[in-house]
Amino acid sequence: MSIRLRLTLWYTAILSATLLLLGVGLYFFLYYYYFNSLKPDLQRTADVLRTRIQYDGYSFQLNVRDQLRYNNLYFQVVSLEDGGKTLSPSLAETGLELPDLKVTKIRCIVNNECRFDKIQMNNVHFLMYSTPVTVSGLALPGEPVIGIMQAIYEIDDIERLLAMLRLILTVTGLLSILLAASVGWFLARKALRPIEQVIMAANRIERGVDLDKRIEYFGPSDEIGELTQTINGMLERLQTAYSEMEEAYGAQRRFVSDASHELRTPLTTIRGNVDLLEKMWKNVQQGALAPGEVQLEMTLEAMHDISGEAERMSRLVNDLLSLARADAGFQMAKTEIQLLPLLEEVARKAQLLPRTVEFRTGPFEGIGEACIQGNADYIRQLLFIFIENAFKYTDGGFALLDASLDGDQVGIRIEDSGIGMDKEEVPHIFERFYRADPSRGKKAGTGLGLSIAKWIIDEHGGSVEVRTRKNEGTAFTIWLPVLPCKDVAASGGTQGHSLPEGNQV
Repeated sequence: MSIRLRLTLWYTAILSATLLLLGVGLYFFLYYYYFNSLKPDLQRTADVLRTRIQYDGYSFQLNVRDQLRYNNLYFQVVSLEDGGKTLSPSLAETGLELPDLKVTKIRCIVNNECRFDKIQMNNVHFLMYSTPVTVSGLALPGEPVIGIMQAIYEIDDIERLLAMLRLILTVTGLLSILLAASVGWFLARKALRPIEQVIMAANRIERGVDLDKRIEYFGPSDEIGELTQTINGMLERLQTAYSEMEEAYGAQRRFVSDASHELRTPLTTIRGNVDLLEKMWKNVQQGALAPGEVQLEMTLEAMHDISGEAERMSRLVNDLLSLARADAGFQMAKTEIQLLPLLEEVARKAQLLPRTVEFRTGPFEGIGEACIQGNADYIRQLLFIFIENAFKYTDGGFALLDASLDGDQVGIRIEDSGIGMDKEEVPHIFERFYRADPSRGKKAGTGLGLSIAKWIIDEHGGSVEVRTRKNEGTAFTIWLPVLPCKDVAASGGTQGHSLPEGNQV
């Protein structure tokens, strides 16, 4: 049974019980009001008439004037000796016959236990009052009873009124219940409409589609409104989580595919060279090939290839390990680092790297004794990643390493005059295995260096700015927060910085 139907039934049942109580209460109130006010009048009138009844020892005599005075009253006197009845002229004219008195009824009347009765004669309703008659007409205690006086009063008007009242109450109650049930069903449906929308939204969630839709609710801020807002908030969080999960899953698939490809290439080279060496060795053992300088050169070349590919795989595995640590939330150990000696050391070692460009270093004295809170090894790795990229993608021209202070940040700039990039490629260059330009694929590399660099920058609370133009070169500026070397604990958070025509990443 649905909630809507249960609410309607409860509402209808409560209303029905309320109307029933009100109707029954009103009916019995009017019933007792009319009859309780009629009975004393009928009793008082009958008692007055009873005192005027005359008995001559054989029969009862009624005063005619009294009969005319009480023309709305019909009465008769029944003798207990012979059962004879003395009727009032008004009763005789109607032709009505009151029911005969039984012994038990007479005894009850004499004992004053049953005075009033409702009777029906010729489809007319009457209220009858019965009282014992004595010789004195006063019905004193201990006085012999010689007859029973019965007075009746027509109550058809009251009965019709009560019957009409019963009909009105019944019809009104049924119509009210039917109307209330219909209105209750409509209101319950309207009130529970958001819940149906919640169910539909949950079904969409179960199917994994349409997470961008929200439940529309235009009602008051009641419990249903709060529930709708809560569900919408949950849907928004689910949509965000689902989108992030899809992106992460896609990135993971691309990562696995790219990593497999990068690992497969050196493995193929190693396997080919190993097969070549095995073949040469078998030929030597079988005497089909005599050792010589050519074979020695081929062997050395194959070993060099194996060594180079093994080194390449080692670098790739180390890069993957670094990224795996980053994904696992690895927290690198940080200490106070004086930046000037570190930059001078990196510049000196960079001079020894293989390159085809002029390597320039700016004056580092401008940064003074600036310090950063970080890890020296990772800072060196970060700088070498950008410097090696500048050497790799620049044929001729120059590469520059420079540094300067700007407020509470230090900017380390690595610039080259190489192949550059399109601006549309800049947001993707820090993605894993991303190679911005087909020509870059001709250069050795895994496409993981800038991803590692971005992780190191983030771990140090810094940011990186990229300025590039196709075929004109690229400039990376690494911004790191600085602090006084003597007050490491006062180091603040990250503060963004941007240069004109640059892209902050």
